[in-house]
Amino acid sequence: MSPRRSAAQALQTRHLIVAAGVDIASTEGLDAITLGRLAEELSMSKSGVIGHFGSKLDLQLGVVAEAVRIYRREVILPAAHAAAGLPRLRKLVEAWISHLERGVFPGGCFFTQVTTDYDSRRGPLHDVARQLTDNWRTYLGEQIEVAISDGSFAADVDSDQVIFEATGLMLSLNHAMQLDLDPKAIQHARAGFERLIDGCLAGRNVPGAGTQDV
Repeated sequence: MSPRRSAAQALQTRHLIVAAGVDIASTEGLDAITLGRLAEELSMSKSGVIGHFGSKLDLQLGVVAEAVRIYRREVILPAAHAAAGLPRLRKLVEAWISHLERGVFPGGCFFTQVTTDYDSRRGPLHDVARQLTDNWRTYLGEQIEVAISDGSFAADVDSDQVIFEATGLMLSLNHAMQLDLDPKAIQHARAGFERLIDGCLAGRNVPGAGTQDV
């Protein structure tokens, strides 16, 4: 066997391991992932899994990295071609809702699962979850600031407030779909985001703005 083929096969095996881990973590949480369970799921030896991931933590971090790759493919990249600001913000919202609607992750929003599990626990997984959340909020904030700068949004829009409300809608949608099995969850989420964005448009009522004289 050539070294090149051996390296390609090792990479493919690693991908199969983390892909299976993503499915488990999405529905049961990262703590449900073990070297032994992944070996059983994939009909591999435990030593074979250890050869790719030396510890449970390494495996969990690899699974999170794979989930990030999937999320970028399904949510970030579809919106990347849109102009920065309001057009990209609308595309991001639609792509985020769409990836839940299509069941990209079997347990709903992968990152809602991870942040819920690790929000009050300290350690590497907490730090990664916190960093990913910060990165997403920063990216949303950049689009909001561009929309303010180019006049699409009113000048006194509070971007932090918009991000807070958008995050609440995202969490609510995931909850409604996964726990309540609400058939109208997607419809409600789209209406909620549309109302939030409309409230930010120049000349409209602004979320987070102070009381105006009438």
